[in-house]
Amino acid sequence: MANSGSAQVAANLSAPLNETSLTERPIRDGDGLQGHTAAPGGAEHVVDPTDAILGLNSTGWVAIAAIFVLLIFLWKKVPAAIGRMLDTRIAAIRTQLDEASKLRAEAETLRAEYETRAKTAQAEAATMREHAHQEAHQILVKAKADAEALMERRAKMAEDKIAAAERAAIAEVRARAADTAAKAAGLLIQQQHGADADRNLVDRSIAGLGRPN
Repeated sequence: MANSGSAQVAANLSAPLNETSLTERPIRDGDGLQGHTAAPGGAEHVVDPTDAILGLNSTGWVAIAAIFVLLIFLWKKVPAAIGRMLDTRIAAIRTQLDEASKLRAEAETLRAEYETRAKTAQAEAATMREHAHQEAHQILVKAKADAEALMERRAKMAEDKIAAAERAAIAEVRARAADTAAKAAGLLIQQQHGADADRNLVDRSIAGLGRPN
């Protein structure tokens, strides 16, 4: 049936225009959607709406047209929507990457700052230890020098005191010896000489005792 309809359509298209005409008649009940064509030679041909074109009837062609329109719509809209969705996703990922980069840069900056502070603190601690060692050494040296100087001063003071005591003792011994000698000489002179001779002897004796040895 489909092949006969296609052949009829091809015959109608190849026939001269003056030989092809459509006849009209009133549509009666039961006729359905039918058309009448004048076939070559004056024969009347009724066109059945169920006849197929290229293997498809009108319903199939309508469905194909609808699918074609839908595909065009999808081809126009869906890629754009997918592109917008991908652009949005890419922008969000790029924003996240930028934020991650900023956080990483801040972390690196803080790390470098803390490392610098740690190195500075270590250097300051080392300097303080060195200064403390130097000060302690200087204090020890000064304390040793002060102790030695104090010992020297005390030793000199002791020596001076000893020398002074020795001089005082010697002077006291000499004074006592002179006094004793004078008394003894006076007693002896009184016993053996006169008053004038005794006086001269005593004076010489006293003068001799007063001279240093």
